[in-house]
Amino acid sequence: MLRFDDATLAILEECYRGRDFQKRRATNLAALSPAPGATICDLGCGNGMLTEDLSRAVGGAGQVIGVDPSPEMLASAKARCASLGNVRLMEGTAEAIPLPDRSVDGLLSLQVMEYVARIDKGLAECARILRPGGRLVIGDMLFSSLIWRSDDPGRMARFNAHWAEHVAWTDLPQRLPEAIVAAGLVVEDIAPLTFLDAELRPDGIAAMMLILIEAYVIQNGLASKEEAADWRAEQVALARDGRFFFALTHVVTTARKP
Repeated sequence: MLRFDDATLAILEECYRGRDFQKRRATNLAALSPAPGATICDLGCGNGMLTEDLSRAVGGAGQVIGVDPSPEMLASAKARCASLGNVRLMEGTAEAIPLPDRSVDGLLSLQVMEYVARIDKGLAECARILRPGGRLVIGDMLFSSLIWRSDDPGRMARFNAHWAEHVAWTDLPQRLPEAIVAAGLVVEDIAPLTFLDAELRPDGIAAMMLILIEAYVIQNGLASKEEAADWRAEQVALARDGRFFFALTHVVTTARKP
């Protein structure tokens, strides 16, 4: 796992302000399309940026309930949403959402379910707390679509394989439709959001992944500090030489409870 120390949290906070993550939040929010006055669960709310967006969308008559298992992330979300009277934050997991049956009009889970090993249990919980007619939006990465250009393909393949170990599912979007149906929900839409860069943008998802993957392989003893630094430095050099290429697809799946 990747430990959320102060340095990592600061990196995430800055990167989440970037254009790629703004676009990702906006795309998932548009799929949910919460109505004014609705009650929404932000499952895996993290540092609360999406929670804040949802708060504006539902207005003062609505409510947003952010749920996250990380005390560090919840502390960040509480600081961000302290002035928002329609936001409530709670500690919990996808497999055990601390909300009553049929208590929310919508549920948005942004890059959370790919970490849930018991996806059937997580989806059953989502179905349980949704009201009839309620909408579920799940946005997750299709990590099997990840492409980095590299002059050392063997090393890149190893680093990609190591990074894949930090999630329970590298291909969750292709498995979700049947799992959603098994949970008693109806799939309404599946839409890709592809990030593709031929330059290394400071506010892009590739720049964030360079930092996180380097930290992950070092923290977990999967590569030396020197090898990890060389791996990252190669991408910086490719970008400087005009040879950088990165692609990754995020998939937004929308469902409804009958």
